[in-house]
Order: sequence, then C-alpha cells, then structure tokens
Amino acid sequence: MTRLSDLQGLFFWGFLIVFGAVMYLVSPRVRSDAGFFQGHDEQGRPASEWALMMSIFISWIFAKSVTNAANLGAAYGIVGGLAYATYWLSIPVAGVVIYRLRTREGATGLVPFLIGKYGRGAALAFSAAILVRLFNEVWSNTAVVGGYYGDSGSYGFIASALLFTAAVLFYSLKGGLRSSIFTDVIQAVVFVLALGIVLAWVIPANEPARLLAEGSFALDTGGDLLLVALLQVVSYPFHDPVLTDRGFITREKTMLRAFIVAGVLGFAAIFAFSLIGVHARLDGIPVSSNVPAEVARGLGYAGFFAMAVVMISSAASTLDSTFSSLSKAVAHELPLLAGRRPSPRAMTIGALSMVVFAVLGNLPMIAGTDILKATTISGTMVIGLAPAFLLSRHVDHSPASFHFSFWTGMLLGVLLALQMLPASWAIGSGKYAMLLGANLYGLILCTVAFLLPLPFARGKAASAGGAA
Repeated sequence: MTRLSDLQGLFFWGFLIVFGAVMYLVSPRVRSDAGFFQGHDEQGRPASEWALMMSIFISWIFAKSVTNAANLGAAYGIVGGLAYATYWLSIPVAGVVIYRLRTREGATGLVPFLIGKYGRGAALAFSAAILVRLFNEVWSNTAVVGGYYGDSGSYGFIASALLFTAAVLFYSLKGGLRSSIFTDVIQAVVFVLALGIVLAWVIPANEPARLLAEGSFALDTGGDLLLVALLQVVSYPFHDPVLTDRGFITREKTMLRAFIVAGVLGFAAIFAFSLIGVHARLDGIPVSSNVPAEVARGLGYAGFFAMAVVMISSAASTLDSTFSSLSKAVAHELPLLAGRRPSPRAMTIGALSMVVFAVLGNLPMIAGTDILKATTISGTMVIGLAPAFLLSRHVDHSPASFHFSFWTGMLLGVLLALQMLPASWAIGSGKYAMLLGANLYGLILCTVAFLLPLPFARGKAASAGGAA
C-alpha cells in the first residue's frame, strides 16, 4: 500500500496502537528470573504443552517467512511452497535432538552443552553466530510491517516499523519469555483467523485442483530449493535460540510432543500461505519482493487489512521471542562463557539488552536493507552445526571437531556469498543449483572435518591409559 485515504490510514495506525496496548495489558508481569528467562508462572510452573506448542508454531511463522513463501509460490507454483514449508521440519528435528541431549547427555541448554562437550571457544563462536541471527531478526520483521504503511524509506514505513518495535518491546520488558509465550497463544489464534480470511478470498478465485497442480517437480523449477531445505533442516534450527530456548523449559516428553506438533502445523500454515503466491502466478500478477502485498491490493480494503493483520501478528510473535532470547543470551549465557555465574541483576541486564537491540536492530531497516537478501548468517554458513549436535554422542571432549566442522561451514558460506565456489559444484541448471551443491558437498565436508580429529583424540587417550 503506497498511500491510504485519511480514514483508512487512521484505522491502520489505530490498529497498530491498539494491538500494542492490548498485548501490554494482557501480558503477565513477572518478578523472578524463572519467569523472565524460562517462562515459568508466579507459582514456578513451566508453560503447558499446549501453550508451548502454540508458541513454537507462531514464533517460527516469521513475517518475512510468510512473505517468502508467497513469493516462491508465485515463482514456482506448489513446488516453491513445498520447498519453503520443508524448513519447518527443522522443528521436529530440533525436538528429537534436544530430547536426546537432555535425556542422554544431561544438557541444560545449548551453550552449557557446548562448553562441556567442545570447550568455551566453541560456545563463543556459536554465541556470536546466534547474536548476529537475532540482530537480523529485529530489522527484517519490523521492515515487513513497515511495508504495509509505506514504501521503503518513507515516513510511514519507518514510523510504523518503529512504533511496532516499541509496542512489542514494552510488553516484552514486562514479562520476558513468560510474556512472549502468553501473547504467542493470542497471536497464533489471530494469525490463523486472519490467514483463513485471506485464503477465503484467494482460493475461490481458482479451482483448488488447479492451484495444487501448478508447477513441476524438476531441479530448475524449484526442486533444487526443495533439496536444499531437506539438507539444511539438520543444521538450520540449532542457530535459532527463538526455537531452541523453548526446548529446555518444560519436561522432556512434553517438549518433544510440542515440537513435533508445532512443526507439522507450521509446515501446513506455510504451505497454505504459499497458495497466495500460486494464485498470483495464475492471475498473472508480476513476481515482486512482496507478492502478498501485491495480492492484497486486489482484495479491497478489508482484504488488505486482513493481510496486514497476518503480518503484524506473525512479526510480533517473532520479535518478542527475539527480545527474550537476546536477554537470556546476554544476561545468562555470556557470563557462562567467561566462567562466571549470572549476575543477581540478570533481569535488569536482560531488559537493557532488549532496549539496546531494539534500537540498533532497526538501523538496517532505516537504511533500507532488502528483507529478502540473505542474512549474514545463512543456512549454508551453519551447516557445520549438524555434525556437532547430531554426532555428539560419539565424542567425549573434542574442541577440534567442533571448530573443524563449524569453520568449514562458515568458509563455504562466505565463498558462496562471494560467488567464489567452483562452477562444477552446481547441481542442475536452476536458480539454486550452486546453493544445492554448496550444501550437499559442504555437509559432507563438514562431517568429515568433524570426524577427522577423533582417531587422534582416542589415540592420545589410549596412550595416556597405557602409560598409567
């Protein structure tokens, strides 16, 4: 929407203000570290299985993700939608791995686990990666909301994005992770209802059979991206604390069930939203960086408003989770890296970190950075995390294994971004041919790099045992 009538504009701005006010009023206030960082209630009880499942579901429905899903549906038909929805299989994968880490290896969090298994240097590298990821989550989600109030860089775009940030920040400061989980349930319901309204406008315009038949399964028509997603689900979830923090706040089996159900629901929701892009493809709407907004303009005022509500609710659920994860990373996990316990003023430190990242995290949005550009820490860059978590039970203590694998993935991600990988690595001739090759060969290289130091470590242990 480039310009709204005065009445419509007041309604849209009013909704944003009311949304923030309602979320603040209903958000619980917490007074303990357990509530602020682990989501426990005032009686010390963890979140229920249903609340955790809804929170995981909506927290991973990023505003930029539903936009990308529709864009890929417009570009490749249902193959594009399936490819992007496949990333939501990361949630069950993460649940199964975290369940094993907790029940078999006694993990209480990913950073403490990494310190014990691979050393502080490994945990520091990992923490740096997730801080960059969280920084990117701030601007990329606020920019999506701003796009419904004006063109990038305009007064409406920037002002609405900053107002939205402030609204989410205020209720996040009130209750930390407890507030995030509580409001996620509300936002999940709002998202599902608004998505249903949008689909009710879009799907009748085309026969369902025609929507589901659009596209073809080939490497050059989105099939390469589908294979990339299948490769990345074994590493991608572990550098997202919005997801993994929720793996350690309830009982193991409760967590596992919540992760599996949330992953299935997320897959279905993203695929359903991609049908908006398929509709645009069939109707000849030009593919752009924001297909949902283009489609919404043709749905009339009510349809556009419903689409905006989808984006605001999904962006809010991700942003409040980002703030709570940032506060935990700064106040609880950074002291562990220095060998210290969290400060008695951890809640204050966590709250201040939210404010700082709310300001700094919006600078790329103000500068006009494109939300659809690859983020600094891409899925390819973190493929080295797959062996570190999936094969950890085969390692006693091997910092070299982590670093060999992690930095191999980082190097490959940088070379891919700089277009310096050999042309022979490309698989197929599609848009994502090089991305597919980088992830397939990269995952193999990272796994070999992870395993390479193990015989030497076992040899040293055997020699030490023989000498004793």
